[in-house]
Amino acid sequence: MKAKERLIDLSHVVEDGMITYQGLPAPIICDYLSREASRRFYSADTTFHIGRIEMVSNTGTYLDSPFHRFADGKDLSELSLPSLANLPGVIVRAAPSHSIDREAFAGMELKGKAVLIHTEWSAHWRTGEYWSGRHPFLTEAAAQWLAEAGATLVGIDSYNLDDTADGRRPAHTILLGADIPIVEHLRGLSQLPNDGFRFFAVPVKVKGFGTFPVRAFAMVD
Repeated sequence: MKAKERLIDLSHVVEDGMITYQGLPAPIICDYLSREASRRFYSADTTFHIGRIEMVSNTGTYLDSPFHRFADGKDLSELSLPSLANLPGVIVRAAPSHSIDREAFAGMELKGKAVLIHTEWSAHWRTGEYWSGRHPFLTEAAAQWLAEAGATLVGIDSYNLDDTADGRRPAHTILLGADIPIVEHLRGLSQLPNDGFRFFAVPVKVKGFGTFPVRAFAMVD
Protein backbone atom coordinates (compact mmCIF):
# COMPACT_ATOMS: atom_id res chain seq x y z
CA MET A 1 0.00 0.00 0.00
CA LYS A 2 1.26 3.45 -0.90
CA ALA A 3 1.81 6.00 1.87
CA LYS A 4 -1.24 8.11 0.94
CA GLU A 5 -3.65 5.22 0.30
CA ARG A 6 -6.53 4.67 2.73
CA LEU A 7 -8.66 1.60 3.34
CA ILE A 8 -12.37 2.33 3.86
CA ASP A 9 -14.60 -0.35 5.38
CA LEU A 10 -17.91 -0.73 3.53
CA SER A 11 -19.35 -3.64 5.53
CA HIS A 12 -21.86 -4.02 8.34
CA VAL A 13 -20.79 -5.81 11.52
CA VAL A 14 -22.29 -9.30 11.92
CA GLU A 15 -23.75 -9.58 15.42
CA ASP A 16 -25.65 -12.23 17.34
CA GLY A 17 -29.41 -11.91 16.80
CA MET A 18 -29.33 -9.26 14.07
CA ILE A 19 -31.73 -9.38 11.12
CA THR A 20 -30.32 -8.80 7.64
CA TYR A 21 -33.25 -9.96 5.53
CA GLN A 22 -36.77 -10.15 6.94
CA GLY A 23 -37.95 -13.75 7.18
CA LEU A 24 -34.46 -15.26 7.38
CA PRO A 25 -33.07 -16.36 10.75
CA ALA A 26 -30.61 -14.19 12.63
CA PRO A 27 -27.09 -15.48 13.26
CA ILE A 28 -26.33 -17.29 16.51
CA ILE A 29 -22.82 -16.48 17.75
CA CYS A 30 -21.51 -18.32 20.78
CA ASP A 31 -18.57 -20.23 22.26
CA TYR A 32 -17.61 -23.64 21.03
CA LEU A 33 -14.68 -23.64 23.44
CA SER A 34 -14.62 -20.86 26.01
CA ARG A 35 -11.38 -19.49 27.44
CA GLU A 36 -12.25 -20.93 30.83
CA ALA A 37 -12.97 -24.39 29.39
CA SER A 38 -9.73 -24.30 27.39
CA ARG A 39 -7.57 -24.10 30.53
CA ARG A 40 -7.54 -27.88 30.91
CA PHE A 41 -5.79 -28.32 27.56
CA TYR A 42 -2.89 -25.86 27.98
CA SER A 43 -0.28 -24.65 30.39
CA ALA A 44 -1.13 -22.34 33.26
CA ASP A 45 -2.22 -18.86 32.14
CA THR A 46 -2.54 -20.07 28.52
CA THR A 47 -6.09 -19.94 27.13
CA PHE A 48 -7.71 -19.91 23.71
CA HIS A 49 -11.17 -19.21 22.38
CA ILE A 50 -12.91 -21.11 19.58
CA GLY A 51 -16.16 -19.51 18.45
CA ARG A 52 -19.19 -21.00 16.81
CA ILE A 53 -21.56 -19.26 14.40
CA GLU A 54 -24.80 -20.56 12.92
CA MET A 55 -26.20 -18.41 10.13
CA VAL A 56 -27.78 -18.38 6.71
CA SER A 57 -25.44 -17.27 3.95
CA ASN A 58 -27.41 -14.05 3.34
CA THR A 59 -26.12 -12.35 6.48
CA GLY A 60 -24.63 -8.87 6.84
CA THR A 61 -22.91 -7.44 3.78
CA TYR A 62 -22.78 -10.38 1.36
CA LEU A 63 -21.97 -11.34 -2.20
CA ASP A 64 -24.20 -13.24 -4.62
CA SER A 65 -22.54 -15.56 -7.14
CA PRO A 66 -24.36 -16.86 -10.25
CA PHE A 67 -25.14 -20.12 -8.39
CA HIS A 68 -27.45 -18.13 -6.10
CA ARG A 69 -29.84 -17.76 -9.05
CA PHE A 70 -28.84 -20.53 -11.46
CA ALA A 71 -28.24 -24.20 -10.65
CA ASP A 72 -25.49 -24.40 -13.29
CA GLY A 73 -23.95 -21.01 -12.42
CA LYS A 74 -20.57 -20.47 -10.81
CA ASP A 75 -20.58 -21.02 -7.06
CA LEU A 76 -18.39 -19.16 -4.57
CA SER A 77 -15.47 -21.53 -5.06
CA GLU A 78 -15.49 -20.94 -8.82
CA LEU A 79 -15.36 -17.14 -8.80
CA SER A 80 -12.04 -15.72 -9.95
CA LEU A 81 -10.20 -13.28 -7.70
CA PRO A 82 -9.99 -10.67 -10.51
CA SER A 83 -13.82 -10.55 -10.46
CA LEU A 84 -13.86 -9.77 -6.72
CA ALA A 85 -10.69 -7.94 -5.72
CA ASN A 86 -8.69 -4.86 -6.67
CA LEU A 87 -11.39 -3.74 -9.10
CA PRO A 88 -11.45 -0.16 -10.36
CA GLY A 89 -14.58 1.32 -8.83
CA VAL A 90 -17.16 3.92 -9.73
CA ILE A 91 -19.91 5.36 -7.53
CA VAL A 92 -23.38 6.12 -8.83
CA ARG A 93 -25.15 8.64 -6.59
CA ALA A 94 -28.77 7.62 -7.11
CA ALA A 95 -31.39 10.34 -6.97
CA PRO A 96 -33.92 9.95 -4.13
CA SER A 97 -36.25 7.51 -5.85
CA HIS A 98 -37.76 4.10 -5.27
CA SER A 99 -36.49 2.78 -8.60
CA ILE A 100 -33.10 3.42 -10.22
CA ASP A 101 -33.32 3.37 -14.01
CA ARG A 102 -30.70 3.27 -16.75
CA GLU A 103 -30.50 7.07 -16.92
CA ALA A 104 -28.56 7.04 -13.64
CA PHE A 105 -25.63 5.45 -15.50
CA ALA A 106 -25.74 7.50 -18.69
CA GLY A 107 -22.37 8.74 -19.92
CA MET A 108 -20.37 6.65 -17.44
CA GLU A 109 -17.54 4.31 -18.41
CA LEU A 110 -18.47 1.06 -16.65
CA LYS A 111 -16.56 -1.66 -18.51
CA GLY A 112 -14.39 -3.75 -16.17
CA LYS A 113 -15.48 -1.80 -13.08
CA ALA A 114 -17.16 -2.41 -9.76
CA VAL A 115 -20.28 -0.24 -10.01
CA LEU A 116 -21.44 0.76 -6.53
CA ILE A 117 -24.86 2.36 -6.15
CA HIS A 118 -25.09 4.88 -3.31
CA THR A 119 -28.69 5.34 -2.13
CA GLU A 120 -28.16 6.18 1.58
CA TRP A 121 -30.61 3.39 2.49
CA SER A 122 -27.98 1.94 4.84
CA ALA A 123 -28.97 4.69 7.30
CA HIS A 124 -32.01 2.48 8.08
CA TRP A 125 -29.92 -0.63 8.86
CA ARG A 126 -31.45 -2.76 11.63
CA THR A 127 -34.71 -0.82 11.65
CA GLY A 128 -38.14 -1.79 10.36
CA GLU A 129 -37.83 0.79 7.60
CA TYR A 130 -34.84 -1.07 6.12
CA TRP A 131 -36.99 -4.00 4.96
CA SER A 132 -40.26 -2.09 4.60
CA GLY A 133 -40.40 -2.63 0.82
CA ARG A 134 -39.73 1.04 0.14
CA HIS A 135 -36.00 0.47 -0.50
CA PRO A 136 -34.28 1.75 -3.67
CA PHE A 137 -33.77 -0.93 -6.32
CA LEU A 138 -32.48 -1.37 -9.86
CA THR A 139 -34.95 -1.58 -12.73
CA GLU A 140 -34.77 -4.36 -15.30
CA ALA A 141 -33.66 -1.85 -17.94
CA ALA A 142 -30.88 -0.57 -15.68
CA ALA A 143 -29.62 -4.10 -14.99
CA GLN A 144 -29.57 -4.80 -18.71
CA TRP A 145 -27.66 -1.57 -19.28
CA LEU A 146 -25.01 -2.54 -16.71
CA ALA A 147 -24.61 -6.01 -18.21
CA GLU A 148 -24.25 -4.66 -21.73
CA ALA A 149 -21.83 -1.96 -20.52
CA GLY A 150 -19.49 -4.67 -19.22
CA ALA A 151 -19.60 -4.03 -15.46
CA THR A 152 -17.52 -6.60 -13.55
CA LEU A 153 -19.43 -6.35 -10.25
CA VAL A 154 -22.47 -4.41 -9.04
CA GLY A 155 -23.07 -3.38 -5.42
CA ILE A 156 -25.72 -1.42 -3.56
CA ASP A 157 -26.21 -0.06 -0.02
CA SER A 158 -29.87 -1.08 -0.04
CA TYR A 159 -32.00 -4.01 1.14
CA ASN A 160 -32.13 -5.70 -2.25
CA LEU A 161 -30.92 -4.94 -5.76
CA ASP A 162 -34.40 -5.91 -6.97
CA ASP A 163 -37.90 -4.74 -6.15
CA THR A 164 -38.92 -7.44 -3.66
CA ALA A 165 -42.51 -7.16 -4.91
CA ASP A 166 -41.34 -8.55 -8.27
CA GLY A 167 -40.94 -12.31 -7.91
CA ARG A 168 -39.02 -12.51 -11.18
CA ARG A 169 -36.03 -10.73 -9.61
CA PRO A 170 -34.96 -9.33 -13.00
CA ALA A 171 -31.82 -7.50 -11.81
CA HIS A 172 -30.42 -10.64 -10.16
CA THR A 173 -31.41 -12.74 -13.15
CA ILE A 174 -29.77 -10.46 -15.71
CA LEU A 175 -26.56 -9.69 -13.82
CA LEU A 176 -25.88 -13.14 -12.38
CA GLY A 177 -26.81 -14.61 -15.77
CA ALA A 178 -23.99 -12.51 -17.20
CA ASP A 179 -21.54 -13.76 -14.52
CA ILE A 180 -21.57 -10.40 -12.74
CA PRO A 181 -21.42 -10.86 -8.94
CA ILE A 182 -23.69 -8.72 -6.77
CA VAL A 183 -22.89 -7.23 -3.35
CA GLU A 184 -25.83 -6.11 -1.22
CA HIS A 185 -26.14 -4.30 2.13
CA LEU A 186 -23.08 -2.11 1.66
CA ARG A 187 -22.52 0.89 3.92
CA GLY A 188 -20.28 3.97 4.02
CA LEU A 189 -20.39 4.75 0.31
CA SER A 190 -20.56 8.47 1.12
CA GLN A 191 -16.89 8.22 2.11
CA LEU A 192 -15.78 7.28 -1.40
CA PRO A 193 -14.97 9.56 -4.34
CA ASN A 194 -17.02 9.06 -7.48
CA ASP A 195 -14.16 7.11 -9.06
CA GLY A 196 -10.42 6.53 -8.72
CA PHE A 197 -10.66 3.86 -6.01
CA ARG A 198 -10.21 0.08 -5.91
CA PHE A 199 -12.92 -2.24 -4.55
CA PHE A 200 -12.59 -5.58 -2.76
CA ALA A 201 -15.35 -8.05 -1.73
CA VAL A 202 -13.99 -11.59 -1.35
CA PRO A 203 -16.13 -14.33 0.26
CA VAL A 204 -14.97 -17.64 1.70
CA LYS A 205 -14.26 -20.21 -1.03
CA VAL A 206 -17.22 -22.55 -0.38
CA LYS A 207 -18.27 -25.27 -2.81
CA GLY A 208 -22.01 -25.51 -3.49
CA PHE A 209 -22.82 -22.09 -1.98
CA GLY A 210 -24.19 -19.13 -3.89
CA THR A 211 -23.89 -16.34 -1.30
CA PHE A 212 -21.67 -15.49 1.67
CA PRO A 213 -20.75 -12.49 3.84
CA VAL A 214 -17.78 -10.38 2.75
CA ARG A 215 -15.55 -7.77 4.35
CA ALA A 216 -16.10 -5.25 1.56
CA PHE A 217 -13.68 -2.33 1.45
CA ALA A 218 -12.20 0.25 -0.87
CA MET A 219 -8.65 1.48 -1.35
CA VAL A 220 -8.54 5.22 -1.99
CA ASP A 221 -5.51 7.29 -2.99
